[in-house]
Amino acid sequence: METSVTIIGIVIAIIVAIPIYFSARSNAANKSKILNIKKRFNPTHPEDFDLTESQSNKTLTIDQKNKKFILMNFNPNQEESTYVDLKNVSSCKLALTTDGNSDTILKIDFEFLDKETLKKNIIAFYDFNDDRIKQISAYQDHVFAKKWLKIIQDSI
Repeated sequence: METSVTIIGIVIAIIVAIPIYFSARSNAANKSKILNIKKRFNPTHPEDFDLTESQSNKTLTIDQKNKKFILMNFNPNQEESTYVDLKNVSSCKLALTTDGNSDTILKIDFEFLDKETLKKNIIAFYDFNDDRIKQISAYQDHVFAKKWLKIIQDSI
C-alpha cells in the first residue's frame, strides 16, 4: 500500500514539475532576448529602460529619462525590434485599419511624426494576419496599445 502511494506521489510530482520547468526555462530565454535587444540599442546602460511590459508576443520598453522607446515583436513568423528616439519625435498616435464592412480591426500601428522632416514613421503593432486568436487578441492589443500611447506621449 505504501509503495503504490509513493509511486503515485512521484508520478504526480513529475506531472506538475515538467510544465513548471519548461515555463521557467521559456521565461528565462525571453528575459535574455529582451536584455540583448536593450543592450543593442543602449550598450552601456540597458537598465535605463525603466518601464518594460509584455503582452501577446509583444514587449514594449521605454527609457523615459533619455527618451528612447523599443517595440519588440516576438511573432513566430518574424521576430523584429524597432527603436525610436523620442527626442526626434513631435507626436505619436495610433493608426487603426478596420474592415470596411465591420468594426473588425485588421491592423494597429504606432505613427510617430518626426520633428524636423515631418515624416511619419509607422511601426506595426498588431496585424490580423499574424494573429492566432484573431479578434480576442486584437481587443487586448488595442487596449495595450492605448495604454502605451499615453506613456509615449507623456515622454515626448
